[in-house]
Amino acid sequence: MSGPASLGLGDYPWTRMRRNRKAEWSRRLVAETRLTADDLIWPVFVLDGDDRREEVASMPGVARLSIDRLLDAAEEAQGLGIPAIALFPYTDPALKTPDAEEAFNPDNLICRTVRAVKAAFPEIGVICDVALDPYNSNGHDGLVRDGEIVNDETVEALCKQAVAQAEAGCDVNAPSDMMDGRIGEIREALDTAGFANVQIVSYAAKYASAFYGPFRDAVGSGGALKGDKKTYQMDPANTDEALREVALDIQEGADMVMVKPGLPYLDIIRRVKETFTLPTLAYHVSGEYAMLKAAAANGWLDNDKTLLETLTCLKRAGADGILTYGAIEAAKLLQDA
Repeated sequence: MSGPASLGLGDYPWTRMRRNRKAEWSRRLVAETRLTADDLIWPVFVLDGDDRREEVASMPGVARLSIDRLLDAAEEAQGLGIPAIALFPYTDPALKTPDAEEAFNPDNLICRTVRAVKAAFPEIGVICDVALDPYNSNGHDGLVRDGEIVNDETVEALCKQAVAQAEAGCDVNAPSDMMDGRIGEIREALDTAGFANVQIVSYAAKYASAFYGPFRDAVGSGGALKGDKKTYQMDPANTDEALREVALDIQEGADMVMVKPGLPYLDIIRRVKETFTLPTLAYHVSGEYAMLKAAAANGWLDNDKTLLETLTCLKRAGADGILTYGAIEAAKLLQDA
C-alpha cells in the first residue's frame, strides 16, 4: 500500500518542500516576512556650518552633514518612502562641559536642525536622541560625580533636554541613556510642558556592547570617554533582565521600545516582541554596519544582498522598525526590486 495514508502526513515523496521554492512568483507568494522602506529609520549625523560634508572613516558611505546638506538628504529619504530620520549631533568640543548644559540649550545644533527639517518636510518623522554623551566632556550618557554616573541628577537633565527638543518640533524623543526611571520622568515633563502628543521611543534594552565604536567616532564622544558604560548599559550575557527593563519602560509610558544592538541580539528582539506585543524597534548599529562594509570592500561579501538579508532577519525576529545607516541603500534596492 502506498500514498499519504501509509506514509503519514508530510512524508516524502508526497510532500516536497522545494515545490513552493521552484519559481520566483511562488517564493514571493509564500514569503512570511516582507521588508519595505516603511520599516526603515535613517540615523544621520549633523554638524555646524554651511555646505559641509565630513566622511566618517570607520563607517564607509556615512558622513556628518551640515543642516543645509541634511535637508537635501531628508528630501531623498522622504522620496524613497523612509518614514523617519533620527538625528545625532557632532558637538563642538568647546561646548562640552561636565554638566552637559548644551544638551538642553534651545538653540543647540539638534534643535536648530529639527526646526529646519520640520519646516521643509513636515511629513517626515524626526526622532531625537535623548542622552548626554554628545555634550558631556567625559563622554558618558549621564552626569559624573566623584567617579560615579549619577542617576537622578542625570534624569533631571534629560527631562530638560527632551522638552527643548519637543519645543523645537521633534516628533519623537528617544532616551538612549539607560538611567532608571527616566521614561516616566520624561513623560511627565513633556505632558506638563504641553507636549502630550510627542512620542517616546525607549532604548529599553541597550547593551554595553563593543559594537558602538564607529558611532562614537561619528559624534566625537569616543576620545572623551573615561572608563566604560557597564554600570548603566546592560550585560550582554542577560536576557531576563531585558524583559524587566522593557516592562518598566512600558509601565512608565513608552510608546515604542528598542533593542540595541540588533543582529547579535535577535533572541532579545523576539522575546520582547512576543512578551509585550508593543511596537518594537531594532538598531542595526555602527559596528554591524561597518563590518558589512569592510567585508564587502574586501570582496568577501556581496554588500547589497547581505544588507537586505540582515535587515530582513531583524524584521523576522520581530522588529517593527529598524534603525540602519544603510536605510538609503536598502530603500533604493527595494525600490529597484
